Amino acid sequence: MADKPKRPLSAYMLWLNSARESIKRENPGIKVTEVAKRGGELWRAMKDKSEWEAKAAKAKDDYDRAVKEFEANGGSSAANGGAKKRSKPTKKVAKKSKKDDSDEDDDDESE
Repeated sequence: MADKPKRPLSAYMLWLNSARESIKRENPGIKVTEVAKRGGELWRAMKDKSEWEAKAAKAKDDYDRAVKEFEANGGSSAANGGAKKRSKPTKKVAKKSKKDDSDEDDDDESE
């Protein structure tokens, strides 16, 4: 069975992917984290984001279509690890309750 389609990129991420090289050229030796920071500053200062918002909307439409097709072919959101994510907190709670039980036992022994 095919994997569930990945979520589409936001308008900002689409823009950043296209602008990343120019940011690096303008700031030689810049760190990856600083590229993202500078990208955020440029994005916030940008007046007309309509081109990137339109690309993001198209990507979201394509994604929605791909998800419907995926689910129509027998895929489901639970099949993509959704159930696993829900079970993790349960395990943590179980571990905590074991610790709580052992703490209570310790308290009983000290009395």
